[in-house]
Amino acid sequence: MLNAAGFPVVGDSDKCPCTSGDTYGQCCGRFHCGSSVAPTAEALMRSRFSAFVVGNSDYLLSTWLGETAPETLHLDPSVVFYRLDIHSTTAGGPFDDRGSVDFEAFYRVGEHRGSQREHSQFAKAAGRWFYIGEA
Repeated sequence: MLNAAGFPVVGDSDKCPCTSGDTYGQCCGRFHCGSSVAPTAEALMRSRFSAFVVGNSDYLLSTWLGETAPETLHLDPSVVFYRLDIHSTTAGGPFDDRGSVDFEAFYRVGEHRGSQREHSQFAKAAGRWFYIGEA
């Protein structure tokens, strides 16, 4: 099922798109709805991947560190993200102020399949993790 913008609708009891093995409601959904904040850089990375899957550009912009964030973000529903592999994390725990996550996001556009590998940097400000950008 797709929403009006053409992105998949993921229910709280569905498997989370971030491939954690938890349900969306127990995993990234609670961050997307604002009932909780990501406790680690990896959790934020996973929640941002899930936001790309469901087309939640507001969440992506709100978790991007201010000076590095774009003014607007247009997500294309023809780009279907379907798998996230976390290769490594450095720091980024509950008691850290900085962290990095090396990941690969797999997608398809029509019949074409591809992936994007990135080493992302994160910073914590006011008790919340934010995406800075690629290292």
